[in-house]
This record gives sequence, structure tokens and C-alpha cells, in this order.
Amino acid sequence: KSADRSSANAAGSSLRRLASRHWRDGPPPTWHAPETECIGKEKARTPYEFGVKVSPATTNKRRKGGKFILHAKALPGNPYDGHTLKEVIEETEALTGREIERAYVDEGYRGHDAPNPHRVFKSGQKRGVHGQIKKELRRRSAIEAVIGHCKTDGHLDRNFLKGRDGDQINAVMSAVGYNLRLILKWLRKLLRKIIAAIWAAITPRSVLKQAY
Repeated sequence: KSADRSSANAAGSSLRRLASRHWRDGPPPTWHAPETECIGKEKARTPYEFGVKVSPATTNKRRKGGKFILHAKALPGNPYDGHTLKEVIEETEALTGREIERAYVDEGYRGHDAPNPHRVFKSGQKRGVHGQIKKELRRRSAIEAVIGHCKTDGHLDRNFLKGRDGDQINAVMSAVGYNLRLILKWLRKLLRKIIAAIWAAITPRSVLKQAY
């Protein structure tokens, strides 16, 4: 047990040194993926992760079909979340052709650079949060489920494409795949309704009455 404990302590100290090296000198070199970065998550279960940050943006309004991903982008260099919000908002507006009325983010976006800071609301915020905004802010955490599906179903958790371009392609294609799965799910429901309507139209009513 003491040997296991010492091995765990040694591994933890190695990760801390690796993370500190990244913060001072850039990404740690690896044989197969030199662009890989050590990202501190500040979680008890996974204090560190190796990879590249990805920033997804989804719709906030509750829909029966789910939330669509409007924008997804890999962020190399492990930038501060708040310094990426302006770029994400501008690119999302350019993709959708619509102005974003309100943005809901987590506490990691404190000190953000959004062009209209009064329309950005953070988790746990009290000032200016009331009515419809309060309801929408509660739905912010739903993006965690979207990210989880992208990781498990869309290969976002492990990228098999090489280089910085591979990181960007993987982030975008994971979002595209997630949206396509939502559309296919809706099409399956629509097809079942169409088949049921056709079956009801071609089947005599007497047969239907006998079935019931």
C-alpha cells in the first residue's frame, strides 16, 4: 500500500511539473502529437486533461428535439475562456445571420471581452437576473449533456486526426454529427407517423374494429 501511495504521489507531482512547464514554456512535447496541451481542470476526479480546448455554442430555448450546436471551434494554446467569448459570438452571428440577444456562460468566463457585456450572464450571477433571463440561465447547464454526447458519440473525447487542422476538423465534424443525429431522430419519428397514417388509410375500418 505504501508503494502504491508513493507511486500515486510521484505521478501527481509529475503531472504538476508537466502542467507548470506548459504554462511557462508552451505545450509539452510528445512523440505522436506535439500540439497536445496539459489543461488544468481543477477537479478532484480529473485534475488535468491532455488535449486541446473546444468551445461549442448551442441554442438555449427548450425544444422537443434537443439543442442544436451553432458553432464549434478548437482553441489551441489553452487560452483563457473569457478572452475567447468575443470571437465565438462574432463567428456564431456570422454563421447564423442572426444577432445573439443573450449569452449564458459558466463562471470561467469572468472578465470576458464580449462586445456587449450587459447581455452576457454567468452561472451564479444575481445582478440583473430575473424573469425570463433567470429561466434561461437555469438551462445553461444543459450544454454539459451536449458536450457529453459529442465526446461519447462524436469522437470529441479522443481525436484521431493529426495536427492543428485535425483538431479543428474534429471539433466541427463532432458538432455536425451531433446535429445530424438530432435530425435523423426527428425524421424517424416523422416516418413512423407517416406509415401509421398510410396504414390507417388503406386498412378497412372493419378490420380496425376487429383488432380493437
